Amino acid sequence: MKLELRHLRVVCAIADAGSLSKASSMLGLAQPALTAQLHRIEGLLGGKLFERDHKGARPTVLGELVLERARVLLPAFSRLQEDALRLVDDDLPTDRYRVGAVNGPMLGGLVHRLTEAHPGAHVSTHASWSNEELAKSAAQGRLDYVLVGVCGDAPPPTEYGLTWQVIAIDPVFVLLPEDHPFTAKEEVELAELKDMQWAVVPGDGCFGDCFVAACSRSGFTPRTMYEVDINSCIDLAQSGDVVALCQPTFRRAPGVVAMPIAGVPLRWRHLIGWDPDSPAAAFGAQVLRYAGEAYRETSERNPRYTSWLPTHPDYGVVQHHATVS
Repeated sequence: MKLELRHLRVVCAIADAGSLSKASSMLGLAQPALTAQLHRIEGLLGGKLFERDHKGARPTVLGELVLERARVLLPAFSRLQEDALRLVDDDLPTDRYRVGAVNGPMLGGLVHRLTEAHPGAHVSTHASWSNEELAKSAAQGRLDYVLVGVCGDAPPPTEYGLTWQVIAIDPVFVLLPEDHPFTAKEEVELAELKDMQWAVVPGDGCFGDCFVAACSRSGFTPRTMYEVDINSCIDLAQSGDVVALCQPTFRRAPGVVAMPIAGVPLRWRHLIGWDPDSPAAAFGAQVLRYAGEAYRETSERNPRYTSWLPTHPDYGVVQHHATVS
């Protein structure tokens, strides 16, 4: 393995945070994973970069050297990308946006904003159930930006060296028939649904395990979990055969109601990723802003969610976007 720019970003994040625990939270990584990554970087550079104790992490002499060079190299590389693009095309931004996405609320709104703001650009999309597939495609240059979702504090795919930014954080809601007695309530307790069967759209990651753990904390083991497409989720929920797990931005459909779960036992993070060494990186902040606007627009589809958000300020669009490397 060779030293890469993404490694320098990790070193800077640890130094800025002052500890591995704070840096892991900021980067969206489990602390053991960040520690292992730091050890690999230190192995590449031949020595310890930080002295670590109960007070935090302080750069060693070698660490100070690396940080000094990294804080010059990283901005210089970003400027190089921007200057190269300006030289090639004075009519910024780029004339191509290739966007991949898992099932989520923002793709349509993002495409609309890209085509409206840049009418001469070619915008293409690719849908997938898999975060891994999308991340790999971006790393291989087949996609410019990828929209993915991860459960709770789980990291997005990290082995491809992408830059990740959090767009929004969702509670997980449940989809019930509109004539169900629970729909008259403000929210439903998870334990009240213990005798139901469940449905969810497929995807990779740890959501299934997190759901089972949430049910266990509520005192029960969930019955059958069906993995089906979104239309089948709606049909099964309408019939009362299942409770479907859904995003709170769910577009309203006849016969069903999206309800919050008391205590928010499950949450979902929406992220956007791109290759930091690709031309797309120069416009990442712009595309991130469009994605946030698209999320706000879709959140207005569910009046229950818009009335729920003011009392839960940790959810919705992330105002200060933290990089997840």
